[in-house]
Amino acid sequence: MDDLGAALSGGSAVKMLGGGNPAHIPEVQALFRERMLQVMNDEPLFKRMLANYPAPAGEEYFRIALAGLLNREYGWDLSEKNIALTAGSQSSFFLLFNLFAGPMPDNTVDRKILLPLTPEYIGYADLGVEKGMLRSYQPEIELLDDHLFKYRVDFDALAEDNSGDLGAVCVSRPTNPTGNVLTDNEMDHLARFARARDIPLIVDNAYGAPFPGIIFSDITPVWDSETVLCLSLSKIGLPGVRTGIVVANEDVIDALTSMNAVLSLAVGSVGPVLAQSLVETGAIMQLSREVIRPYYETKAMQAVDWCREALEGVDFHIHKPEGALFLWLWFPGLPVSSEELYQRLKQRGVLVIAGQHFFPGLQQDWAHSRECIRVAYSQDDQVVREGIEIIGDELRRIWAEA
Repeated sequence: MDDLGAALSGGSAVKMLGGGNPAHIPEVQALFRERMLQVMNDEPLFKRMLANYPAPAGEEYFRIALAGLLNREYGWDLSEKNIALTAGSQSSFFLLFNLFAGPMPDNTVDRKILLPLTPEYIGYADLGVEKGMLRSYQPEIELLDDHLFKYRVDFDALAEDNSGDLGAVCVSRPTNPTGNVLTDNEMDHLARFARARDIPLIVDNAYGAPFPGIIFSDITPVWDSETVLCLSLSKIGLPGVRTGIVVANEDVIDALTSMNAVLSLAVGSVGPVLAQSLVETGAIMQLSREVIRPYYETKAMQAVDWCREALEGVDFHIHKPEGALFLWLWFPGLPVSSEELYQRLKQRGVLVIAGQHFFPGLQQDWAHSRECIRVAYSQDDQVVREGIEIIGDELRRIWAEA
């Protein structure tokens, strides 16, 4: 994060292939600029955005609008009492992980958050107030044609987990860093796994359905009273407003509301007020389907083609890009660690993320975790292509030195 922050603020010519900032899509930026002007010229909206405290659960009109949207789209039975807002997804998961896991009041057990599929989101790693909160499992690896591969949940390994200390199951869909999208069948299996243990299934949809819809396959969003669904306004193009969204049963929402009140009295209203009319009318769905998804899908496929060209002569695999903003590159037998590759690329003005940081909670050592890197393709095409070319050149140097 220090390196990414320095690159963003330093005005240098670093090729930023490491961060998770969404692309500056012209149609999206124009829409929110227009919406901002509307709010500035509407005194009641302006006051709601900046001059009044919202409820501890977050801006009520936005929550009512979102419940209505989800009910119309998916036939769910939600009200604003099923929705709480937070200061961004990272805050959502900090609250949820420490709500469901850690030392229990009777001190009989330290409950864990199960990540059934790694690699997983790097931001989960340090969220526990107590150390050792996460447990994860290696995935099965399916090799595909054209240098592609796909991770799948190892349900046989999960079935052997009878420890009795799980507090929740958590998955992201699509997954940061790999772009993996769990199938409907995998989601159903995980839901049954969680129900059998009387624990919630937490689903991180920061990149997925219903918005921003950066998901390149047809999937069914899931929610019921035992599921905690997490959304965000960041990847739709509003990362600076820090608006996380949690959809859950009323008991969970009440707990999160109390935590919000203790931590910050209330969460900000800028994002909810900006986005409310888009949610109310359903325009946010149209924006996601007709602008955001095709924009990223085109960029993803183009970046895959550039990787195939730039990595010629290198043993490589690319995780099948099914969503999110990243390519996950695997170099079997890489002579150096992914951390050393990161440092060498940094010296050449390219920032990626070393793969070994994306395996939180994995107990056993796995060489595969040191053979991968995450590459963001959301930046300008020229930056992405030049960065990928440098990655290929550096890898050939590394193998030549080995």
